Amino acid sequence: MAETVTTKYNAPALDKGLDILEHLSEVGVPLSQAEIAQGINRTPSEIYRMLICLEERGYLLRGSNAGKYRLSLKMYSLSHRHTPFDELKRVALYPMQELSETTRQSCHLSILDNDRLLIIAQTRSPSAVSLSIEEGTHFPLSMTTSGRVLLSRYEETDREAILARDEFYVQWNDKEQEQFLASVKEIEQKGYRVAKSKLTSGITDIGIPIGLKNSNLIAVLAVSVFTSSLEDELKIEELLKALEYTQSEINRLIGG
Repeated sequence: MAETVTTKYNAPALDKGLDILEHLSEVGVPLSQAEIAQGINRTPSEIYRMLICLEERGYLLRGSNAGKYRLSLKMYSLSHRHTPFDELKRVALYPMQELSETTRQSCHLSILDNDRLLIIAQTRSPSAVSLSIEEGTHFPLSMTTSGRVLLSRYEETDREAILARDEFYVQWNDKEQEQFLASVKEIEQKGYRVAKSKLTSGITDIGIPIGLKNSNLIAVLAVSVFTSSLEDELKIEELLKALEYTQSEINRLIGG
């Protein structure tokens, strides 16, 4: 049964069209005009013109015999013209710029790519001296704060499979691996990680997950700062608060 959604501005025709598409997607089987109408709490006459329009535009297909409607592949085609990460990068840019302005720190966005961490976006600090991590750079998952945050968003079996291909993790002894997995579990509970960089001395990384629950869209937003700055000028709590706000903004923009 389709849900009734209250919006600020009414667009009845658009609502009917979206209700039809969402209902057919939910049930997953061809339906007649009457069955669709019943499923979205409409009358058959109310949705007649919309069904014709959606069929003419290629969003619906109708069987030649029973005349039942089903979704075409047009929605799939439209959604795959750009990858989810292309859209994430696009919508995250402005919130990331605001984060850099607010914290006076550079920030970067990363994803999983071939079992390694890939930087897909960066915004630079407005300060004269700041850290920079170039887009397109790969890092080992097990050696980075962002890598651990990413792993915390995966199911345990997927996490184990990814780590089995990590060049550093596989060389660690049992105790080191246990400590690593415990840190990932801690991130899963806390929702962030603050730690000194294993790759660059004098740097502290703060990472927070980005993405929607029950989806394949998983990323990490992180700020890397000079450890001395944390001691002298910055407070971790303030940076975390700014990161959490940016996290909520990006998730909202991607449909969260």
